[in-house]
Amino acid sequence: MRRTYLLLILIMVLQCTFAQNSNRKQTVSNNKNKTVQTSNYSDGGVMTDEEIMEYIKAEQAKGTDSKQIVINLLKKGVPESQLNRLRKTYLEEKEKLEKQGKRKKKNAKEQDNGLYERERLPISQDFGFFSDSLDVLIPDSVALMELHMKLEERPKIFGHNIFRDKALNFEPNMNMATPENYKLGPGDEVVIDVWGASQSTVIDEITPDGYLNIDMLGLVYLSGMTVKEADNYLKEQFSRIYAGISGDDPNAHIKLSLGKIRTIQVSVMGEVENPGTYALSAFASVFHAIYQAGGVNEIGTLRAIKVARGGKTIVTVDVYDYLLNGKTANDIRLSDGDAIIVDTYDCLVDVQGKVKRPMLYEMKTTESAADLLRYAGGFAREAYRGDIRIERMGDRERQIFTLNAEEQKAFKMRDGDIMSVDSIADSYENMVEAKGALFRPGKFQLGGNIRTVKQLIERAGGLKPDAFVNRALLNRRLPDLTMENQSVDVTGILEGTVMDIELRSNDVLYIPSLSDMEEIKVIDVYGEVAMPGKYRFAENTTIEDVILMAGGLKDKASTARVEVVRRMRDSNALTSNDTIAKTFTFSIDKGLLVSRGSNFKLQPYDAVYVRRSPGYYEQQNVEISGEVAFAGTYVLDRKNMRLSDLVKSAGGLSDRAYPKGARLERRMTPEEKTRALQTLRTVQRQMDSVDISKIEVLDVHTVGIELDKAMSNPGSDFDVVLQDGDKLIIPQFSNTVKISGNVIYPNTVTYKEGESLKYYIEQAGGYGQNAKKSKAIIIYKNGTVARAKGSKSKLIQPGCEIIVPTKVHRQGMSTTEILSLSSTSASLATVVIALINLLK
Repeated sequence: MRRTYLLLILIMVLQCTFAQNSNRKQTVSNNKNKTVQTSNYSDGGVMTDEEIMEYIKAEQAKGTDSKQIVINLLKKGVPESQLNRLRKTYLEEKEKLEKQGKRKKKNAKEQDNGLYERERLPISQDFGFFSDSLDVLIPDSVALMELHMKLEERPKIFGHNIFRDKALNFEPNMNMATPENYKLGPGDEVVIDVWGASQSTVIDEITPDGYLNIDMLGLVYLSGMTVKEADNYLKEQFSRIYAGISGDDPNAHIKLSLGKIRTIQVSVMGEVENPGTYALSAFASVFHAIYQAGGVNEIGTLRAIKVARGGKTIVTVDVYDYLLNGKTANDIRLSDGDAIIVDTYDCLVDVQGKVKRPMLYEMKTTESAADLLRYAGGFAREAYRGDIRIERMGDRERQIFTLNAEEQKAFKMRDGDIMSVDSIADSYENMVEAKGALFRPGKFQLGGNIRTVKQLIERAGGLKPDAFVNRALLNRRLPDLTMENQSVDVTGILEGTVMDIELRSNDVLYIPSLSDMEEIKVIDVYGEVAMPGKYRFAENTTIEDVILMAGGLKDKASTARVEVVRRMRDSNALTSNDTIAKTFTFSIDKGLLVSRGSNFKLQPYDAVYVRRSPGYYEQQNVEISGEVAFAGTYVLDRKNMRLSDLVKSAGGLSDRAYPKGARLERRMTPEEKTRALQTLRTVQRQMDSVDISKIEVLDVHTVGIELDKAMSNPGSDFDVVLQDGDKLIIPQFSNTVKISGNVIYPNTVTYKEGESLKYYIEQAGGYGQNAKKSKAIIIYKNGTVARAKGSKSKLIQPGCEIIVPTKVHRQGMSTTEILSLSSTSASLATVVIALINLLK
């Protein structure tokens, strides 16, 4: 009964701890949910939630596939987290609306359709168009990652990324000098400087009609003129006003330059990411316009980009000329009203295998396989350069072409062709290899001075002294690619008594060493040495040698007894033997000399054991604190030192000491800690809700003592024998009693001698509603626990604590009970350990 009762108390304490953790987790979880619902625009994406919803509506109206919508959003830079949050928000609202619908049906008489519609959340209007296939439209994070990977795995077309690189924006240089061939137009700001005989500056903007209004000259038409033409024209006009400008006076000058550059309208049409009309600088070129349009899409051409002006194509741009040759001649400066037309590609081919740049390339129908190989950067280092392979889609079946270097120049590429370049064979055509007990093993060229086994051995530096020359192996590849081993008499070949062997390509000669053919022999060293472990065996090794290899003896080592254990082995035995090892015992002096015959030699696999000296003891300390004359740390000077001895060594108890409340704290041994964890696991099996990982088993536990009886009866059973690390705590006298647990008002009251349990319970307002009165316990200052039986007054002592447990059917203690338990003089973990000790 006592064990069962204490186990229930332990379960109650663990329940209380678990309930606190669960409430805390629930609070954090609720706070997280609230945060998710209120943070609607914090993903840092390029589109807001409203923009995403409008885009999805527009794409659905066009009939765009749901998965394609997601792919397009990812391409636009919308983060996956934003899509997942939208999906989660929709699902949460959908669940709320379903619950509202159920309540509406249940209370149909009290609610109408209007009320139901008013209860809808505002966001439902944006998400209402979603169907049950939401998981297809906005997949979960795993599906999004798969889509993202598919986007990354798409074959790349050479040159397409140039217009998507943010570091390469093709912005025109606005700080350069005005080109003389730049044509003026409406919106350009013209700066006319006159200096020399006269000083004047005119700054004005060309009107939409093409005129410049200049004082004393009136309207001057400049639109369509180049800067050079306009400069000459103005010199002629100003010569009427300022003498010398026409050239008669070398000190009279006029100069026309540009201030602000006008903006032009250029249309980018066809296969670009964002076709449309763009406002660009008048210095903008074709590349800049394509960059502004997002670059060429997957089916657009880079080889024949047309620039139309006045309804006629004035230039055709080949981007590959710029990428591969650096030519920018056709990247002309645009004019207002120009149209850039990007058609679909004519021929797209795939280059695979051992080239420097394997990817997709756009080809002209006039270009050859040799041109394609040049675009791909040429052969890689390990490529087979003899032939390349072209796969082509024929009219009915696939076709394949194998082309040498000359054929590659004449072979014209078609759309969909696949060029493959293989790697060279993973073998050598003129290699032999030497391995094993040689001074310079490795791979060697077959031919010249190396044609036979003897020549190979000599070129590899010759045999090592430990070479096993009676039998070597020659590994050879046969014509059918199978392998065979040939035995080689190395000694006979070197001495000339056996015919030398002719080598073939890829032959491997292996000459083993004696050490390779033997098991690694070791000696084990155990016990009180600096570095116990395994050590390589060597002939003539003694006990002294192996102790030195192990770092020498420790201070605690015994020199009176060192044992050598030798395994029993008989390779010719036909039956087993009962004796499996033989032991030799030695003594060692301080100079590491073995007393029993200095000629004892160790053998392979011997085990040397250096024992701990029975006369060696390390200092052990105990501590005493509280109401003694000289508190502090004291040494255990004998094995049976007791409580009374420690108190005497500390000068005795003070006048304020309360020996009945003294407690002894002791470090738990590994075995005790293991038993405590096993007890907690037993509790967990009985209560699934208890998580023992949240409970810390302390390294120190309290030993219940009665110091007053130990002092009055030295050497008795009350006078506990001390252990290393013990700490004796002697408190001052406390004349209070604490009442906690399931009572009306947990309280601490003054101790009254002779008063029963009932008196103290009444001081706490009486028992609580769910109090288990018959299971109340008393925890004393010294760490012992007793059951409060009946109303016996002698059980109540100064400084003790009365705990009234709660009935088992409750899920946990109240907040007041938890606080009262956590504030007890002994920690929660200490109480748990004390209960575990009582269960033993």
